[in-house]
Amino acid sequence: MKKLLIATGGGDCPGLNAVIRGICKRAKKTKEWEVFGSMEAFNGLFTDPLRIIKLTSKKTAGIHVRGGTILKTTNKSDPLHYPVKDENGNVTFVDKTKDYVDRIKELGFDAVINIGGDGSQKISKAFFDHGLPIIGVPKTIDNDLSATDMTFGFQTAVQIASDSFDKLVTTAESHHRVMIMEVMGRDAGWIALHTAIAGGAEICLIPEIPYDINKLVKKIESRYFEGRGFVNIVIAEGAKAKEGTIVSREGDEGSRHVRLGGVALQLSQQLKDAGVHPEIRETILGHVQRGGTPTAFDRVLASLFGVKAFEMLLEGDFGKMVAFKNNTFVSVPLEDATKENNVVGKDSFIVNGAKGLGIIFGD
Repeated sequence: MKKLLIATGGGDCPGLNAVIRGICKRAKKTKEWEVFGSMEAFNGLFTDPLRIIKLTSKKTAGIHVRGGTILKTTNKSDPLHYPVKDENGNVTFVDKTKDYVDRIKELGFDAVINIGGDGSQKISKAFFDHGLPIIGVPKTIDNDLSATDMTFGFQTAVQIASDSFDKLVTTAESHHRVMIMEVMGRDAGWIALHTAIAGGAEICLIPEIPYDINKLVKKIESRYFEGRGFVNIVIAEGAKAKEGTIVSREGDEGSRHVRLGGVALQLSQQLKDAGVHPEIRETILGHVQRGGTPTAFDRVLASLFGVKAFEMLLEGDFGKMVAFKNNTFVSVPLEDATKENNVVGKDSFIVNGAKGLGIIFGD
């Protein structure tokens, strides 16, 4: 029997379990492959005892409806930038790619499927360059991988955000308030933009379009008459004013990334300082966007990603990532998958269409 290793890295995402199940179900049909999972990305390879589990039919039965990942995950211990602490407590980052590849081969694995976003697929590319047969599966609620039309988890995140936004609309109208809802989106504003259109927001603020606070004030004032009116705003966590910076704080130890969050509070203060008189309330959705049962769309997409990934393995199509392009499933080189982020175009139809619906971006 040949041995396949699956890893899930980066942030958790609705649909991860559906991918794992899809891979395992397709592998079972061959009767030639055993499938294993490394716990917490590739960290399970280096623990004592090893934290590698055999993914039997019993372990994967029915998991496609569950959020999160049965293999757990982490956004620390990146092999390309592995955190090493010296005797003084200072942390430096070193490349341990070769150590990871050697370990995987030493444990007798014939191939790897790595499920993750941009950072995870850069790891996949490095592993492949060191001679490891590996295939990537795109995962991110931000939908910011340019080599695929859609990543699983995105539609679920939008649905969660839209459901929350709908509830804020009624309370905003009842109290004549300005409601600000902050959603995820570090560099790409897809979740915010889709939520704004679905929910009928008046203002949508995204990382790709820095906003002018005075234009927001003008829009808000146009919605009020003798104290009556209301406004709903969707803002991505990576959005910023034209003269401002993103709201962030230092990341956890072992992580190179800063932590975003709190831009809704900053925007609220900016509006007050600019003379907005109606009451303003802020809601930060945070990690609820990552949790819970994936939508039917994401279950289908993730399941078929899993099947396609294993069929690529059977064909020896390594060094590639599964992609959903033009309503079909294809493979793309890992280099192309990580070349650039998929961001919202300022002059794209979806932005202009949103403006046609009366949504402003503050540009």
